[in-house]
Amino acid sequence: MEPPTANTPPVPAIPIAEYAQRREAVLEALEGAAAVVLAGTETPIPSLGGRWQTDRSFWYLTGLDYESGAAVVFDPTAEDPQRRISLFLRPRDPETERWDGSRDPLGSALKAKTGFMSVARTPGLPGRLTEAARRSKRLACLHPFASYNGSVSPDLEIYQKIAQRIPGMAIEDRTQVLPSMRAVKSPAELQLIGKAVAATAAGFDAALRHIRPGVTEAAVAEVLTSGFREHGGEPAFTPIVGTGANGTILHYLDMEAVVGESDLVVIDYAAAYGGYTSDVTRTFPAAGVFTPEQAELYRVVLEAQLAAIATARPGATITDVQDAAVAVIATAGYEDYFIHGVGHQLGIEVHDVTPDGPLVTRMVLTIEPGIYIPERGIGIRIEDDILLTENGNVVLTAAIPKTVSDIEAAMAGR
Repeated sequence: MEPPTANTPPVPAIPIAEYAQRREAVLEALEGAAAVVLAGTETPIPSLGGRWQTDRSFWYLTGLDYESGAAVVFDPTAEDPQRRISLFLRPRDPETERWDGSRDPLGSALKAKTGFMSVARTPGLPGRLTEAARRSKRLACLHPFASYNGSVSPDLEIYQKIAQRIPGMAIEDRTQVLPSMRAVKSPAELQLIGKAVAATAAGFDAALRHIRPGVTEAAVAEVLTSGFREHGGEPAFTPIVGTGANGTILHYLDMEAVVGESDLVVIDYAAAYGGYTSDVTRTFPAAGVFTPEQAELYRVVLEAQLAAIATARPGATITDVQDAAVAVIATAGYEDYFIHGVGHQLGIEVHDVTPDGPLVTRMVLTIEPGIYIPERGIGIRIEDDILLTENGNVVLTAAIPKTVSDIEAAMAGR
């Protein structure tokens, strides 16, 4: 058996044919305009903190990671149909490959592996994209635009250079094409999210049995991570485990404290699987039983979450979902203590790209209201992942205990 090469991904859970279908859908949506999706560029010295990854929309269209400098060019007016969607990869470098592993040569084997009928090297990218622009006189921005004080988005920067060289060039906003596609999950994507959820549930099950006064926040996070990995998952993001007042800090990362006798422990942590993520938050009593004050506040947050989940359905907006949660919390007198949005899209990224418009079928999103009262040392957040269906939604993370009685029952056997 030949050893894997540096740009050979593991056997993909998303079929190569599905990546090709995604690219064809983009080509059709461009309606004759040319476009490019860029993988991004790795820094000259790789970070020791983790492996560099390609832009997630590039990955969504190709399944290729770790391909610095790569690009996909959409050229709808190309005479040869096989060249209307082309993959460009950086040239091979024997010296670099001594460090990073060998890379595949151009040829039929690489085309079969990637699912592209046209594969070339990046020195040819400027000429090919410029020629596509000359023919179409239209260039479409697919990368998200930057705010006015940020760097110009990478495709727009290229298009502005082309427009300086070809008169009559039109640059169009098609930045909603990929978010709209990525937000609607295929059966293969939902299967991967389901595996991420299962790994997350295993981690939380282990944490429920481990949490008690005297353990550290970091130890709880380690138990969760082990649970994820034992079930094939990997951490989707940096863990948030906050005990007592630390649970009122939304992005608390220090994890240096010891769990106190009467503390609530807020855990915002989840697994990823095959490039797709889950995202779950639970709040557990260190003692295994909620105090009356904690239980009262917890039930307000849970009622708000259930109201928001009931509102999340195709045709609703995220504002409708937010308002449903706020109404419950405001009625209980805690509106000023709910300080963040009610949820977000979920998929390739934890906070995934968000298309404009109402919610639609087969979106996966989080619902996560909370109440945070620093002066009382109480933070409570409850977060689930839901799949929108034609008739409403399904809570994908329902197996992780979240009612007062279910949590107390699960912790009773520690």
